[in-house]
Amino acid sequence: MPDLKLPPALTAPKARALALCGVLVGSLFAVAAFAPLPYTLTWPGSTADVLGTYQGRQVLTVTGAPTRQTEGQLRMVTISATNPGERTSLLTALGAWGNPNEAVLPSEAVYPQTDPAKAQQVTAEQMTQSQDSATVAALGYLHLSPSQVKVTVDLGDIGGPSAGQLIALGIIDRLAGDGKGGDLSGGKVIAGTGTIDDQGNIGAVGGVPLKTRAASRDGATVFLVPKGECSDAKVNTPAGLRLVPVTTLADSVAALTALKSGGPVPSC
Repeated sequence: MPDLKLPPALTAPKARALALCGVLVGSLFAVAAFAPLPYTLTWPGSTADVLGTYQGRQVLTVTGAPTRQTEGQLRMVTISATNPGERTSLLTALGAWGNPNEAVLPSEAVYPQTDPAKAQQVTAEQMTQSQDSATVAALGYLHLSPSQVKVTVDLGDIGGPSAGQLIALGIIDRLAGDGKGGDLSGGKVIAGTGTIDDQGNIGAVGGVPLKTRAASRDGATVFLVPKGECSDAKVNTPAGLRLVPVTTLADSVAALTALKSGGPVPSC
């Protein structure tokens, strides 16, 4: 091999030590970039018109009272996420940071369990509770008895509690519409999110910036959002999507009625 004569600055003990430190630091950064973190990658998920079908099956089935044909759509929205227990690397997280169609959230905020089977069971239970509360709230708003009117909801494998508000609005639209012979939707594509309790109170859900993008992608022009999440909803809001804050089911119905009549409607 040729006898290479390196400059003294590169052969001095101090320079060699610094070079070695640089290699070690670089190695640590490389490991950290791919090391799994307790975060979950999320992106806009599917939406479903609660007045129509999802995966080929009717979403809402109401018996025990006369129902009406509806126009327009009331779309519940979801976010998609990496599987329970699957960790996200720092490199992936940094890539999502500048992408409005992705977000990295603490895993416990997305999944109540890290075990996939348990996570699926919990989110299914949350959906069942959400459906029950939505039914009680909607029938209570209409002054109808749950002992006479039965509602079944079929949203396939969608889980979690965040469809509650839209399920309740769908029940009201099917049974009474706007109370004047028209639809709550006014023939438009309305989307929204929010938990609901038996009294009709609407709660926060998380992931709203991604849900607004899913709603806009699927044709929505109005998005009903829990009032406490207005600031989140305004992050990268798609053009042409109107954000309407609500705190109760009555607020939601009033806002949709005002949208149809041209009356004042709250805004985030």
